[in-house]
Amino acid sequence: MTELPQSTKRKLGLVIDLDICVGCHACVTACKGWNTENYGVPLSDIDAYGDDPSGTFLNRIHSFEVQPESGGCAQTVHFPKSCLHCDDAPCVTVCPTGASYKREDDGIVLVNEDACIGCGLCAWACPYGAREMDQAAGVMKKCTLCVDRIYNDNLPEIDRVPSCVRTCPAGARHFGDLGDPGSDVSRLVAERGGFDLMPEMGTKPVNKYLPPRPKDRPAAPALEPIADVKATGVAGWLDRLLEKF
Repeated sequence: MTELPQSTKRKLGLVIDLDICVGCHACVTACKGWNTENYGVPLSDIDAYGDDPSGTFLNRIHSFEVQPESGGCAQTVHFPKSCLHCDDAPCVTVCPTGASYKREDDGIVLVNEDACIGCGLCAWACPYGAREMDQAAGVMKKCTLCVDRIYNDNLPEIDRVPSCVRTCPAGARHFGDLGDPGSDVSRLVAERGGFDLMPEMGTKPVNKYLPPRPKDRPAAPALEPIADVKATGVAGWLDRLLEKF
């Protein structure tokens, strides 16, 4: 097998397989649990079981139905979403205090909470809605790719991945260096036709999504959105999905 050229700049990120995500929310629960205990200032939950609950989550799952244009049964789609750690991150550009920044050594986008004034400009600039204002702390929070896990030598090597990846029971989430064409995640993206979320925004997200694969059975109305991948390409198929949010 021919070895692919290596990149000198790391881009740590996630590859999420839409074909096998079952929408169980295990990743959401694991993310909330780990970051509430280890984020520094815990992720808030206000009146969680009351009439007006609010709280902060760094990872969410959007579950919705896609109705085939020709009619028939709807197809349920689960779409996980968190910070995509963009190469050209608008949240970093608009931050007036420099609290939002992208690390040079691994490409992870973080927030320095000591410098954050809670103005919310980064949330307005993010086209993916991936930032959340923690009302209790008064600062913006977001996915950190669990930097406190992936570089923690005190943890077993198997646990040095983001908590969402470690927890996913379906194996739908993958973590690695997307700046290295020879890495497992880069090869997976190449083999499965991985794509960017909303590439027309020009943010160059590091995280990638893998499209659903055609099923080895006769096409039914519920599978037409998957068949459309062949006809219109993944971008056209995703545009229709995003209209359902």
